[in-house]
Amino acid sequence: MIATILRQTPADRRARIAAWRQLSDILAQRGNQLADEDVRRALHALAVLRPEVPEKVRRDCARALARHGRFAPLVALYANDVPAVSVAMMREARLSEEDWLAVLPATNPMARSLLAGRADLPESVQRALAALGSASVALPQPPAASEEASEDPAPSQISELVRRIDKFQSSRGQPLGTAPAPPRLRAKEREGFLFETGPDGVIHWVEGIARGAIVGLSIAEAAFGGEPGVDGVAAGAFRQRAEMINARLILEGGAEDAGEWRFSAVPWFEPATGQFRGYRGSARRPRSNETPYRGATGDAAGDSIRQLIHELRSPLNAISGFAQIISGQMFGPVSQSYRRMAHTIVADAAAVQAIIDDLETAARSSADPPAETGAGEAETDIATIVTKVESDLGGLLDDQQVSVSIARIGGPFVARTSDADARRMVGRLVTALVDVSEPGAAVVGQLVTDHEHDDMLQLRIVRPAAIRSATAAELLDPGYSPEGEAPGAAILSLGFSLRLVDSLARAAGGRLDIGHNALTLHLRSANPAKAEKDASQGD
Repeated sequence: MIATILRQTPADRRARIAAWRQLSDILAQRGNQLADEDVRRALHALAVLRPEVPEKVRRDCARALARHGRFAPLVALYANDVPAVSVAMMREARLSEEDWLAVLPATNPMARSLLAGRADLPESVQRALAALGSASVALPQPPAASEEASEDPAPSQISELVRRIDKFQSSRGQPLGTAPAPPRLRAKEREGFLFETGPDGVIHWVEGIARGAIVGLSIAEAAFGGEPGVDGVAAGAFRQRAEMINARLILEGGAEDAGEWRFSAVPWFEPATGQFRGYRGSARRPRSNETPYRGATGDAAGDSIRQLIHELRSPLNAISGFAQIISGQMFGPVSQSYRRMAHTIVADAAAVQAIIDDLETAARSSADPPAETGAGEAETDIATIVTKVESDLGGLLDDQQVSVSIARIGGPFVARTSDADARRMVGRLVTALVDVSEPGAAVVGQLVTDHEHDDMLQLRIVRPAAIRSATAAELLDPGYSPEGEAPGAAILSLGFSLRLVDSLARAAGGRLDIGHNALTLHLRSANPAKAEKDASQGD
C-alpha cells in the first residue's frame, strides 16, 4: 500500500493532502508491522509533503490520529511540526513507557513542555522531562490569546505557544480537578500580552498592552539599574538564538503596564531560506512564589541577590538531574568517558549549590543586623569548627598535596554565630587558600583569643606564596585568579570567595581583614571569660 502511494507523484494540492492523510493513517495503524525501509520512505515522504499541506489539515490529522496511533516515529514527526499541530498530537498521544523515553530526545522544547502538563504519563517519563528542564517553559494564557490557531502564521505561532503551555501551568502544583488560585494583581494591572521582535531583537508588534510601553524595547541587550528592559538570561539566549524561558522584563508607563513581567519566547526563521527573523513570545505578571522577597524590605541590593539565587536554582537542578541520568545510564548504556564527565558535572553542581546556599545566607542575614547583646543568639565553638573543616577537606588536601596547620592560642574559642554560618565562613576561607597553594605547601594559621585587648576571636591564615604580593583590592576582585590557581578553584574564584566570607562575617557582626602577611577572620566573642570581665566592669 505504501509503495503504491509513493509511486504516485501528487499533481495538485488535493492529491498532496490525500497522500498526507493516507500515509499518516497507515503509519498510525500499522507502522509497527511495516518493514523498516517502508517506514523510512513513508516518513521521508511526509517530511517532503509537509510544507505543501495546509496547517489546518495537518492539525486535523493530528487530532484524529493522536488517541488511536501507537507509532512513536509518527508521533515525533507531528510533535516537531508548528505549535498548532504539535499541541494537537501531544495532548492526546498514547505511547508505551519505552516509546516515550525514546521519543523525548527527538522532540523540541515546545512539545516537551506540553507533555510536562499531562498527569497520565509514567513516572519515569515525568522524571526524564524534569531532567530535561522542559517544565519551566510554561506560562499562563493571557485572556487575549485565541483558542484556535489563525491562518496567519505570525499570530498562529504566538497563540499556540500560549495555548500549549496553559494546561501545564494551570495544573502545576494543584490537585487534579482543582482550579489554580488567581494571581495577586495590583489595581488595573494587565495580566499578559503577546509580542514579536525583528532580527535585531527590537519589539515591533504587541497585543494586549499599550504599544508605547514596549514597542522599540530590545530583548538583545540586558538592562541594569532598574532601567526598562530584559535581564541577562534573555540577552544571552538572543545571542545564541536559543529559547527564552521565564526571563525577566521591566516596563515603564501607566499603572496597567509598568512593573515586572516574566516572558518566554522562541526564535523563528524564514521557512524558505532558514534566515533568522526574530522572536515570538508571551509575557505575564510574575507569580507570588517567583518574587518571594518583592516589597518585603527596602534592601534593593539584597532583594536582587535573592532574586538571582531564586532564578539560579531551577537550571542548576536541571543540569544536575540530567547528569545523574547519564551517569546512572537510565536511558541505556553510556561510555565510560561520558559517565566520568557526568560525575564531574554532578559534583560541580553540588559545589555550586553550596555556594548558592552561602549567598542566600549572606543576603538573608544582611537584612537583619546582629543584635548588640547576646540574648537569644547562637554560640559556636570555632575550634571545633576548624577541626571539622580540616576533616571535611581531607580529600581535597590529598588531591592537591597540601597540608593545613592551624594552632590554637588562648581559648576558649566560642563565637556569637550559628554552627552552619561558622562552617561556611571557615570552610570557604580555608578552601580558597588551599586552592591557590602549590603542591607540597602548607596552609598555616592561628586561632587566637585576646580577652584583654579585643572582644573578637581571630582566625589568622598566612597568605600562600601565589598571592603574597597581591593587593587587597586584587584579592577582593570577584574575577581575580592568581597564576597557577588549582583546577578546583575554577568553580568559585578566589576574589569571590573572599568577598563572600567577608559578607557572611559582617552579617554576623565580624569582618575579614586583608593584611600584608595574613588574612584574618574576626568573629564576635562569646567566651565566658569576656562575659565575666564585662560584668565586673559593670559593677
